Amino acid sequence: MNRLVDGPVAPDPSPADPAVDPLTMRRAMGRFATGVAVVTTVVDGVPHGMTVNSLTSVSLDPPLLLVCLTTGARSTDAVTRSGRFAISILSARQEQLALRFARRGEDHFSGLEVTYGRHRVPVIPDAFAHLECEVERHLVAGDHVVVIGRVLTVCERDGEPLGFMGGRFSDIVDRGHEPVSWFF
Repeated sequence: MNRLVDGPVAPDPSPADPAVDPLTMRRAMGRFATGVAVVTTVVDGVPHGMTVNSLTSVSLDPPLLLVCLTTGARSTDAVTRSGRFAISILSARQEQLALRFARRGEDHFSGLEVTYGRHRVPVIPDAFAHLECEVERHLVAGDHVVVIGRVLTVCERDGEPLGFMGGRFSDIVDRGHEPVSWFF
């Protein structure tokens, strides 16, 4: 048997192993630092939105992204009904907006100046970046709906992004290195 590292070998999981409980899963995934974004859409003239941190690029050609939305949330239903949505990636100065859109059952847009993008979806003013998308496909996966969006428009601004790790907001530090083009 070939070993890549010295030390004990982890046992193979068996069907008899207990399931991982949600709190343990949340703590482990909380160690993966992410950015913070708000997903927005409009249905029947009513804007909807929610804070997310499960967001990633899927493809550059064609431009696709993936976002995970809570099953049963009004904003999730609105995104799948509308077929269009925006992702506003929040800047380090927009922590309060992240908290606002994370609260369930509230009118997140109350008292907020609503700006609409080129594709008639609401975008968060002064976000670090926003991407307007159309729903390419979606599927239910556990307690979330995974949405693949085709990116139609991108708008970027100068500034610093808002980070999230371990259940807390954080800053993302620029270490001054050249960008690594092989990663993207």
